[in-house]
Amino acid sequence: MSDGTTEEQGRWEHHRRSGVAGLASAFQTWWSRRHGHAPPAAGDTGARPLPSERQAGPDESVLWRMRTTVKDEPGSLAALCMALAGQRVDILSLQTHPLAEGTVDEFLLRAPGGLMATELTQVVARAGGVDTWMERADAHDLVDAPTRVLGLAARTALDAAELPLALRQLLGRCTIRQLPATPVGGGRGPEGVPLEGVLDDTVMRLRAPEGGVITVERPYLPFTPTEFARARALVELDARLGPRVPRGRDVLTLPEGNEITVRRAGPGDLEAAREMHERCSSRTLSMRYHGPVGDADRYLNHLLSPSFGRTLAVQTASGRVVGLGHLLWDGDETEVALLVEDKWQRRGIGAELLERLVALAAEAGCESVYAVTQASNTGMVAAMRGLGLPLDYQIEEGTLVITARLGVDAGLVRVTNAEAP
Repeated sequence: MSDGTTEEQGRWEHHRRSGVAGLASAFQTWWSRRHGHAPPAAGDTGARPLPSERQAGPDESVLWRMRTTVKDEPGSLAALCMALAGQRVDILSLQTHPLAEGTVDEFLLRAPGGLMATELTQVVARAGGVDTWMERADAHDLVDAPTRVLGLAARTALDAAELPLALRQLLGRCTIRQLPATPVGGGRGPEGVPLEGVLDDTVMRLRAPEGGVITVERPYLPFTPTEFARARALVELDARLGPRVPRGRDVLTLPEGNEITVRRAGPGDLEAAREMHERCSSRTLSMRYHGPVGDADRYLNHLLSPSFGRTLAVQTASGRVVGLGHLLWDGDETEVALLVEDKWQRRGIGAELLERLVALAAEAGCESVYAVTQASNTGMVAAMRGLGLPLDYQIEEGTLVITARLGVDAGLVRVTNAEAP
Protein backbone atom coordinates (compact mmCIF):
# COMPACT_ATOMS: atom_id res chain seq x y z
CA MET A 1 0.00 0.00 0.00
CA SER A 2 1.24 3.47 -0.77
CA ASP A 3 -0.22 6.86 -0.29
CA GLY A 4 0.06 10.49 0.70
CA THR A 5 1.99 13.51 -0.33
CA THR A 6 4.85 15.29 1.32
CA GLU A 7 4.56 18.55 3.18
CA GLU A 8 7.13 20.07 0.84
CA GLN A 9 4.99 19.23 -2.19
CA GLY A 10 1.88 20.62 -0.58
CA ARG A 11 3.34 23.86 0.70
CA TRP A 12 6.88 24.92 -0.33
CA GLU A 13 6.80 23.77 -3.97
CA HIS A 14 3.25 24.95 -4.48
CA HIS A 15 3.95 28.39 -3.09
CA ARG A 16 7.02 28.72 -5.28
CA ARG A 17 5.39 27.20 -8.38
CA SER A 18 8.43 24.98 -8.82
CA GLY A 19 6.97 21.60 -7.84
CA VAL A 20 7.51 18.31 -9.53
CA ALA A 21 5.69 17.97 -12.84
CA GLY A 22 2.34 16.26 -12.62
CA LEU A 23 1.37 17.62 -9.17
CA ALA A 24 -0.69 20.63 -10.22
CA SER A 25 -4.08 19.02 -9.70
CA ALA A 26 -3.10 17.67 -6.28
CA PHE A 27 -1.91 21.10 -5.22
CA GLN A 28 -5.09 22.81 -6.41
CA THR A 29 -7.32 20.47 -4.41
CA TRP A 30 -5.11 20.63 -1.32
CA TRP A 31 -4.76 24.42 -1.42
CA SER A 32 -8.49 25.04 -1.81
CA ARG A 33 -9.40 22.83 1.14
CA ARG A 34 -6.73 24.41 3.37
CA HIS A 35 -8.18 27.86 2.88
CA GLY A 36 -11.56 26.53 3.93
CA HIS A 37 -10.09 25.87 7.39
CA ALA A 38 -8.20 29.16 7.80
CA PRO A 39 -8.05 30.90 11.20
CA PRO A 40 -10.39 33.82 11.88
CA ALA A 41 -9.79 36.95 9.83
CA ALA A 42 -7.42 39.60 11.12
CA GLY A 43 -10.29 41.96 11.95
CA ASP A 44 -12.01 39.40 14.16
CA THR A 45 -10.64 40.64 17.49
CA GLY A 46 -13.72 41.00 19.64
CA ALA A 47 -15.88 38.50 21.44
CA ARG A 48 -17.77 36.38 18.94
CA PRO A 49 -20.41 33.65 19.05
CA LEU A 50 -18.87 30.24 19.60
CA PRO A 51 -20.37 26.84 18.81
CA SER A 52 -20.01 25.99 22.49
CA GLU A 53 -21.67 29.21 23.69
CA ARG A 54 -25.07 28.03 24.78
CA GLN A 55 -27.45 29.36 27.39
CA ALA A 56 -26.45 27.39 30.50
CA GLY A 57 -28.84 26.64 33.31
CA PRO A 58 -29.22 29.11 36.18
CA ASP A 59 -27.30 26.84 38.55
CA GLU A 60 -24.45 26.17 36.14
CA SER A 61 -21.19 28.08 35.83
CA VAL A 62 -19.01 28.54 32.76
CA LEU A 63 -15.24 28.92 32.46
CA TRP A 64 -13.95 31.65 30.14
CA ARG A 65 -10.53 32.80 29.04
CA MET A 66 -10.58 36.54 28.52
CA ARG A 67 -7.94 39.01 27.39
CA THR A 68 -8.43 42.76 27.42
CA THR A 69 -6.26 45.89 27.34
CA VAL A 70 -6.55 48.57 30.01
CA LYS A 71 -4.78 51.87 30.57
CA ASP A 72 -1.51 51.66 32.47
CA GLU A 73 -2.62 53.86 35.34
CA PRO A 74 -3.59 53.34 39.01
CA GLY A 75 -7.11 52.02 39.54
CA SER A 76 -7.73 50.71 36.00
CA LEU A 77 -7.44 47.04 36.95
CA ALA A 78 -9.42 47.61 40.15
CA ALA A 79 -12.29 49.13 38.16
CA LEU A 80 -12.34 46.13 35.85
CA CYS A 81 -12.36 43.65 38.74
CA MET A 82 -15.21 45.52 40.45
CA ALA A 83 -17.24 45.41 37.25
CA LEU A 84 -16.76 41.65 36.98
CA ALA A 85 -17.66 41.18 40.64
CA GLY A 86 -20.87 43.10 40.03
CA GLN A 87 -21.90 40.36 37.58
CA ARG A 88 -20.97 37.58 40.08
CA VAL A 89 -17.96 36.64 37.95
CA ASP A 90 -15.18 34.91 39.89
CA ILE A 91 -11.59 35.65 38.83
CA LEU A 92 -9.66 32.37 39.10
CA SER A 93 -6.34 33.61 37.74
CA LEU A 94 -4.82 36.76 36.29
CA GLN A 95 -1.70 37.42 34.24
CA THR A 96 -0.57 40.89 33.24
CA HIS A 97 1.46 41.67 30.11
CA PRO A 98 2.83 45.24 30.20
CA LEU A 99 3.11 46.90 26.81
CA ALA A 100 4.53 50.25 25.66
CA GLU A 101 1.02 51.69 25.86
CA GLY A 102 -1.41 50.07 28.26
CA THR A 103 -1.42 46.62 29.85
CA VAL A 104 -2.90 43.39 28.53
CA ASP A 105 -4.68 41.48 31.31
CA GLU A 106 -5.42 37.81 30.77
CA PHE A 107 -8.12 36.31 33.02
CA LEU A 108 -9.49 32.88 33.73
CA LEU A 109 -13.08 33.49 34.81
CA ARG A 110 -15.93 31.48 36.27
CA ALA A 111 -19.15 33.18 35.23
CA PRO A 112 -22.84 32.44 35.79
CA GLY A 113 -24.22 30.18 33.08
CA GLY A 114 -26.77 32.74 31.98
CA LEU A 115 -24.15 35.43 31.25
CA MET A 116 -23.32 35.39 27.55
CA ALA A 117 -19.97 36.37 26.05
CA THR A 118 -21.41 39.47 24.40
CA GLU A 119 -22.86 40.67 27.70
CA LEU A 120 -19.58 40.06 29.51
CA THR A 121 -17.69 41.97 26.81
CA GLN A 122 -20.00 44.96 27.25
CA VAL A 123 -19.37 44.93 31.00
CA VAL A 124 -15.61 44.94 30.39
CA ALA A 125 -15.91 47.77 27.85
CA ARG A 126 -17.83 49.97 30.29
CA ALA A 127 -15.04 49.38 32.83
CA GLY A 128 -12.39 50.62 30.39
CA GLY A 129 -11.28 47.40 28.69
CA VAL A 130 -10.62 47.51 24.94
CA ASP A 131 -9.68 44.94 22.28
CA THR A 132 -11.40 42.28 24.38
CA TRP A 133 -11.16 38.68 23.28
CA MET A 134 -12.89 35.66 24.84
CA GLU A 135 -13.17 31.93 24.38
CA ARG A 136 -14.50 29.03 26.39
CA ALA A 137 -12.02 27.45 28.80
CA ASP A 138 -11.93 23.99 30.34
CA ALA A 139 -10.42 22.23 33.34
CA HIS A 140 -6.96 22.17 31.72
CA ASP A 141 -6.85 25.97 31.97
CA LEU A 142 -7.09 25.75 35.75
CA VAL A 143 -3.43 24.76 35.87
CA ASP A 144 -1.34 27.83 36.69
CA ALA A 145 0.82 29.24 33.90
CA PRO A 146 4.30 28.28 35.28
CA THR A 147 3.21 24.66 35.86
CA ARG A 148 1.69 24.50 32.39
CA VAL A 149 4.82 25.84 30.70
CA LEU A 150 7.04 23.43 32.64
CA GLY A 151 4.82 20.54 31.53
CA LEU A 152 5.11 21.59 27.89
CA ALA A 153 8.89 21.87 28.28
CA ALA A 154 9.06 18.34 29.71
CA ARG A 155 7.07 16.94 26.78
CA THR A 156 9.30 18.74 24.31
CA ALA A 157 12.43 17.42 26.04
CA LEU A 158 11.24 13.82 25.66
CA ASP A 159 10.19 14.03 22.00
CA ALA A 160 11.26 16.56 19.37
CA ALA A 161 7.96 16.01 17.52
CA GLU A 162 6.18 17.65 20.45
CA LEU A 163 7.56 21.14 19.74
CA PRO A 164 4.81 22.35 17.35
CA LEU A 165 2.15 20.84 19.60
CA ALA A 166 3.64 22.49 22.67
CA LEU A 167 3.70 25.84 20.87
CA ARG A 168 0.07 25.47 19.89
CA GLN A 169 -1.00 24.59 23.43
CA LEU A 170 1.04 27.47 24.78
CA LEU A 171 -0.38 30.05 22.37
CA GLY A 172 -3.90 28.78 21.71
CA ARG A 173 -5.44 28.65 18.25
CA CYS A 174 -2.67 29.51 15.84
CA THR A 175 -1.08 28.34 12.61
CA ILE A 176 2.46 26.99 12.87
CA ARG A 177 4.64 26.39 9.83
CA GLN A 178 8.27 25.40 9.59
CA LEU A 179 10.27 25.94 6.40
CA PRO A 180 13.74 24.45 5.92
CA ALA A 181 16.71 26.60 5.02
CA THR A 182 17.04 24.71 1.71
CA PRO A 183 13.70 23.58 0.22
CA VAL A 184 13.62 20.00 -1.03
CA GLY A 185 12.12 21.09 -4.34
CA GLY A 186 14.87 23.63 -4.93
CA GLY A 187 14.60 27.38 -5.08
CA ARG A 188 15.28 29.99 -2.44
CA GLY A 189 14.75 29.25 1.23
CA PRO A 190 12.85 31.52 3.61
CA GLU A 191 14.32 34.82 4.68
CA GLY A 192 16.48 34.27 7.74
CA VAL A 193 15.68 35.64 11.18
CA PRO A 194 18.06 36.83 13.90
CA LEU A 195 18.90 34.51 16.78
CA GLU A 196 16.49 36.29 19.11
CA GLY A 197 13.59 35.95 16.63
CA VAL A 198 11.13 38.55 15.37
CA LEU A 199 7.77 39.55 16.85
CA ASP A 200 5.41 41.51 14.60
CA ASP A 201 1.98 41.91 16.20
CA THR A 202 0.10 38.73 15.19
CA VAL A 203 3.12 36.93 13.69
CA MET A 204 6.27 35.63 15.34
CA ARG A 205 9.23 34.20 13.45
CA LEU A 206 11.80 32.03 15.22
CA ARG A 207 14.99 30.38 14.02
CA ALA A 208 14.37 26.63 13.67
CA PRO A 209 16.78 24.34 15.57
CA GLU A 210 18.02 22.60 12.40
CA GLY A 211 17.97 25.71 10.24
CA GLY A 212 15.15 27.47 8.49
CA VAL A 213 12.31 29.38 10.09
CA ILE A 214 9.35 28.60 12.35
CA THR A 215 6.45 30.98 11.73
CA VAL A 216 3.57 31.24 14.20
CA GLU A 217 0.53 33.26 13.19
CA ARG A 218 -2.58 34.12 15.18
CA PRO A 219 -4.51 36.70 13.14
CA TYR A 220 -7.31 37.20 15.64
CA LEU A 221 -5.12 38.11 18.66
CA PRO A 222 -1.71 39.85 18.80
CA PHE A 223 1.09 38.08 20.66
CA THR A 224 2.40 39.66 23.84
CA PRO A 225 6.14 39.94 24.63
CA THR A 226 5.62 37.34 27.39
CA GLU A 227 4.16 34.82 24.95
CA PHE A 228 7.00 35.52 22.53
CA ALA A 229 9.60 34.91 25.27
CA ARG A 230 7.98 31.62 26.28
CA ALA A 231 7.78 30.38 22.69
CA ARG A 232 11.40 31.34 22.08
CA ALA A 233 12.45 29.46 25.25
CA LEU A 234 10.74 26.26 24.03
CA VAL A 235 12.47 26.49 20.65
CA GLU A 236 15.84 27.12 22.33
CA LEU A 237 15.29 24.06 24.54
CA ASP A 238 14.58 21.93 21.48
CA ALA A 239 17.73 23.24 19.77
CA ARG A 240 19.94 22.45 22.76
CA LEU A 241 18.68 18.88 23.12
CA GLY A 242 19.04 18.00 19.43
CA PRO A 243 17.15 15.24 17.55
CA ARG A 244 15.46 12.72 19.87
CA VAL A 245 12.86 10.02 19.33
CA PRO A 246 11.16 7.85 21.98
CA ARG A 247 12.47 4.27 22.03
CA GLY A 248 9.18 2.41 22.56
CA ARG A 249 8.30 -0.45 20.19
CA ASP A 250 5.59 -3.09 19.75
CA VAL A 251 6.03 -6.59 18.34
CA LEU A 252 3.06 -7.86 16.31
CA THR A 253 2.32 -11.18 14.64
CA LEU A 254 0.90 -11.09 11.11
CA PRO A 255 -1.84 -13.57 10.06
CA GLU A 256 0.72 -15.79 8.30
CA GLY A 257 2.83 -15.97 11.46
CA ASN A 258 5.63 -13.49 10.70
CA GLU A 259 6.57 -11.10 13.48
CA ILE A 260 7.04 -7.40 12.79
CA THR A 261 8.09 -4.53 15.02
CA VAL A 262 6.38 -1.13 14.92
CA ARG A 263 8.44 1.72 16.36
CA ARG A 264 9.10 5.43 16.04
CA ALA A 265 11.56 6.31 13.28
CA GLY A 266 13.95 9.23 12.98
CA PRO A 267 16.96 10.57 11.09
CA GLY A 268 18.95 7.47 12.01
CA ASP A 269 16.68 5.41 9.73
CA LEU A 270 17.60 7.35 6.60
CA GLU A 271 19.74 4.61 5.03
CA ALA A 272 17.20 1.87 5.81
CA ALA A 273 14.45 3.99 4.24
CA ARG A 274 16.53 4.51 1.10
CA GLU A 275 17.11 0.78 0.82
CA MET A 276 13.35 0.21 1.11
CA HIS A 277 12.82 2.69 -1.72
CA GLU A 278 15.17 0.60 -3.90
CA ARG A 279 13.09 -2.51 -3.23
CA CYS A 280 9.78 -0.76 -4.04
CA SER A 281 8.35 -0.82 -7.55
CA SER A 282 8.05 2.35 -9.58
CA ARG A 283 4.26 2.19 -9.30
CA THR A 284 4.39 1.99 -5.49
CA LEU A 285 6.74 4.97 -5.26
CA SER A 286 4.66 6.93 -7.75
CA MET A 287 1.46 6.27 -5.81
CA ARG A 288 3.16 7.53 -2.66
CA TYR A 289 5.05 10.59 -3.90
CA HIS A 290 2.98 11.61 -6.96
CA GLY A 291 6.05 12.55 -8.97
CA PRO A 292 9.17 11.20 -10.69
CA VAL A 293 10.37 8.07 -8.92
CA GLY A 294 13.95 9.33 -8.93
CA ASP A 295 12.98 12.18 -6.62
CA ALA A 296 11.63 9.95 -3.84
CA ASP A 297 14.86 9.85 -1.78
CA ARG A 298 15.04 13.65 -1.69
CA TYR A 299 12.09 13.85 0.71
CA LEU A 300 13.34 11.41 3.33
CA ASN A 301 15.41 13.88 5.35
CA HIS A 302 12.32 15.99 5.87
CA LEU A 303 9.94 13.09 6.45
CA LEU A 304 12.19 11.47 9.07
CA SER A 305 12.80 14.71 10.95
CA PRO A 306 10.80 14.81 14.22
CA SER A 307 10.51 18.57 13.77
CA PHE A 308 7.89 18.10 11.05
CA GLY A 309 5.82 15.31 12.59
CA ARG A 310 6.00 11.70 13.67
CA THR A 311 7.10 8.69 11.65
CA LEU A 312 6.43 5.03 12.39
CA ALA A 313 8.58 2.28 10.89
CA VAL A 314 7.69 -1.37 10.37
CA GLN A 315 10.71 -3.63 10.81
CA THR A 316 11.04 -7.36 10.17
CA ALA A 317 12.71 -9.85 12.50
CA SER A 318 15.90 -9.47 10.44
CA GLY A 319 15.92 -5.69 11.01
CA ARG A 320 14.81 -4.67 7.51
CA VAL A 321 12.43 -1.66 7.29
CA VAL A 322 9.46 -2.61 5.07
CA GLY A 323 6.97 0.13 5.84
CA LEU A 324 6.82 3.79 6.85
CA GLY A 325 3.89 5.84 8.10
CA HIS A 326 4.08 9.60 8.46
CA LEU A 327 2.01 12.02 10.53
CA LEU A 328 2.94 15.49 9.30
CA TRP A 329 2.15 18.75 11.07
CA ASP A 330 0.79 20.86 8.20
CA GLY A 331 0.14 24.34 9.53
CA ASP A 332 -3.28 24.07 11.15
CA GLU A 333 -4.00 20.62 9.68
CA THR A 334 -2.46 17.14 9.89
CA GLU A 335 -1.53 14.83 7.01
CA VAL A 336 -1.11 11.05 7.07
CA ALA A 337 0.91 9.18 4.45
CA LEU A 338 1.88 5.52 4.04
CA LEU A 339 4.45 3.51 2.11
CA VAL A 340 4.66 -0.29 2.33
CA GLU A 341 7.15 -2.35 0.34
CA ASP A 342 5.50 -4.35 -2.47
CA LYS A 343 6.24 -7.81 -1.04
CA TRP A 344 4.66 -6.82 2.28
CA GLN A 345 1.48 -5.25 0.95
CA ARG A 346 -2.00 -6.72 1.53
CA ARG A 347 -0.99 -8.15 4.92
CA GLY A 348 -2.64 -5.51 7.08
CA ILE A 349 0.54 -3.49 7.66
CA GLY A 350 -0.84 -0.31 6.09
CA ALA A 351 -4.04 -0.49 8.14
CA GLU A 352 -2.01 -1.07 11.33
CA LEU A 353 0.20 1.94 10.61
CA LEU A 354 -2.78 4.14 9.77
CA GLU A 355 -4.65 3.25 12.97
CA ARG A 356 -1.58 4.08 15.04
CA LEU A 357 -0.99 7.38 13.24
CA VAL A 358 -4.60 8.41 13.77
CA ALA A 359 -4.29 7.51 17.46
CA LEU A 360 -1.19 9.72 17.70
CA ALA A 361 -3.10 12.55 16.00
CA ALA A 362 -6.01 12.20 18.43
CA GLU A 363 -3.61 12.15 21.36
CA ALA A 364 -2.07 15.38 20.04
CA GLY A 365 -5.50 17.04 19.99
CA CYS A 366 -5.92 17.11 16.20
CA GLU A 367 -9.51 17.50 15.01
CA SER A 368 -8.93 15.68 11.73
CA VAL A 369 -6.33 14.06 9.50
CA TYR A 370 -6.20 13.95 5.73
CA ALA A 371 -4.52 11.80 3.11
CA VAL A 372 -3.75 12.84 -0.47
CA THR A 373 -3.67 9.98 -2.94
CA GLN A 374 -4.83 8.93 -6.38
CA ALA A 375 -8.40 7.93 -7.04
CA SER A 376 -7.16 4.52 -8.22
CA ASN A 377 -5.46 3.75 -4.89
CA THR A 378 -8.18 1.46 -3.57
CA GLY A 379 -5.88 0.14 -0.84
CA MET A 380 -5.60 3.52 0.85
CA VAL A 381 -9.32 4.20 0.44
CA ALA A 382 -10.08 0.87 2.13
CA ALA A 383 -7.67 1.62 4.96
CA MET A 384 -9.26 5.03 5.60
CA ARG A 385 -12.73 3.49 5.56
CA GLY A 386 -11.51 0.83 7.97
CA LEU A 387 -10.91 3.50 10.62
CA GLY A 388 -14.63 3.66 11.29
CA LEU A 389 -14.56 7.48 11.34
CA PRO A 390 -16.63 10.02 9.41
CA LEU A 391 -14.89 10.71 6.10
CA ASP A 392 -14.97 13.58 3.62
CA TYR A 393 -13.85 13.03 0.03
CA GLN A 394 -12.66 15.65 -2.43
CA ILE A 395 -11.89 14.48 -5.94
CA GLU A 396 -10.42 16.52 -8.77
CA GLU A 397 -8.69 15.28 -11.93
CA GLY A 398 -7.70 11.96 -10.42
CA THR A 399 -6.43 13.40 -7.13
CA LEU A 400 -8.31 12.24 -4.04
CA VAL A 401 -8.17 13.96 -0.64
CA ILE A 402 -9.73 11.92 2.16
CA THR A 403 -10.28 13.65 5.50
CA ALA A 404 -11.11 11.67 8.64
CA ARG A 405 -12.73 13.63 11.43
CA LEU A 406 -11.52 12.59 14.88
CA GLY A 407 -13.21 12.72 18.23
CA VAL A 408 -16.72 11.98 16.94
CA ASP A 409 -18.67 8.81 16.34
CA ALA A 410 -18.72 7.28 12.89
CA GLY A 411 -21.59 8.76 10.93
CA LEU A 412 -22.50 10.14 7.54
CA VAL A 413 -19.83 9.93 4.86
CA ARG A 414 -19.92 13.07 2.71
CA VAL A 415 -18.64 13.06 -0.86
CA THR A 416 -17.57 16.30 -2.55
CA ASN A 417 -17.34 16.83 -6.35
CA ALA A 418 -17.71 13.18 -7.28
CA GLU A 419 -18.65 9.76 -6.01
CA ALA A 420 -16.00 8.13 -3.84
CA PRO A 421 -14.34 5.06 -5.30
